[in-house]
Amino acid sequence: MTLTRGQLAQMIDHTLLKPEATHEDAAALVDEGVVLGVYSVCVSASLLPIDAKGLHVAAVCGFPSGAHKSSVKAEEAAQAVADGAEEIDMVINLGLAKAGDWAGVQADIAAVRAAAPHPVVLKAILETAALTDAEIVSACQAAEAAGADFVKTSTGFHPAGGATVEAVRLMKSTVGDRLQIKASGGIKTLATAQAMIDAGATRLGMSASAAILAELG
Repeated sequence: MTLTRGQLAQMIDHTLLKPEATHEDAAALVDEGVVLGVYSVCVSASLLPIDAKGLHVAAVCGFPSGAHKSSVKAEEAAQAVADGAEEIDMVINLGLAKAGDWAGVQADIAAVRAAAPHPVVLKAILETAALTDAEIVSACQAAEAAGADFVKTSTGFHPAGGATVEAVRLMKSTVGDRLQIKASGGIKTLATAQAMIDAGATRLGMSASAAILAELG
């Protein structure tokens, strides 16, 4: 699937998640996002509210470890929505996932879903590089059962790595068209972005948006 520059831009969550990011940095992210024509900006919840100048707003939750209590994630999500977030990107509880407690993983996601009901878009960050293939499948199934709208590959902060084409393909084969897929973490070139889309990604989380779109002219 070959995309135009505008079509690719509308698949991008233009992202700023560095812990040292300031409100001024977030405002600059929005300004750049407007020029680039991206779909949304994705920031830490502490940087909200923000003047998004017509862009959609996503905020992360339980970031980046996912090891927060579900009640804390739920409160963070609810506050982010109150502050203007239209989308919540939450990190699943990786400890529960590695322990095979899929009911616990589902309950964790469901708590955030309850705190941020539709039409808020909920993305479950699986941290796929830290999971086996079987665990990725089970995590996708838990996210779907909990009411998530997307499954997302990565935070971009885990030492195991970010998004891979193989993980996106596996996620797509598990959720089909029932959920959307966001690839994030280490997408630095147009070729990588295109490969993620070809594997099934419908949204891309990137901080290198300008450089990647520039490859299309």
